[in-house]
Amino acid sequence: MSLVRRIVNAAIHRAYAAIRRAGAITPATPGGHEFRRIGDGVSIAFPPGAIFGEAYIEIGDHTLIGERVSISCGMNPGLDLGPSSILRIGRGCSIGRGSHIVAHQSIDIGDDVFTGPYVYITDQNHVYDDPDVPIGRQWPRNSPVSIGSGSWLGAGAIILPGTTLGRQCVVAGGAVVRGTFPDHSVVAGVPARRVRGYTPELGWHDPVRPDPAS
Repeated sequence: MSLVRRIVNAAIHRAYAAIRRAGAITPATPGGHEFRRIGDGVSIAFPPGAIFGEAYIEIGDHTLIGERVSISCGMNPGLDLGPSSILRIGRGCSIGRGSHIVAHQSIDIGDDVFTGPYVYITDQNHVYDDPDVPIGRQWPRNSPVSIGSGSWLGAGAIILPGTTLGRQCVVAGGAVVRGTFPDHSVVAGVPARRVRGYTPELGWHDPVRPDPAS
């Protein structure tokens, strides 16, 4: 590489790094002021995904949100969604790049929840009750979602409406999750099922065959 090309390349990288720093959304930036609450040390990386309904979003201290992450409340910007927050992300979380968190009724994400990239979390789904009406034109159905503190969601996992994950749960990459799972569950598959659990007596074990040596 010629000297000129090296100089240009270095200048481009320095400029892009500066743009990323300047474009991040933090409590000190104008974008941060739109949120119902955005805690100390929060950073939403640049470039962001689709972000709207900020008045209904709370983000806890020191949570990091990766590039191209979409976090939204409601069907579109500017809706009146009532007096309370709808999407609540706890403190110390890390949301992987390209993920989508789409809230319409209630999504609660606890403290210290980490996700891989391209995770999708929603509390709304399309219905197909009427076989004669296009599915996209039928009124969708909401059901709250709760993800317990300390949990890990693997790359590409999908968390569907009505899901409750307990504390310290692991969701395998690519899993499609719906239902209620207790603390210390490992869930995997399409549809996801509980493949491992933990108790002080047995340690980590197969919940169907509880002998850890089996």
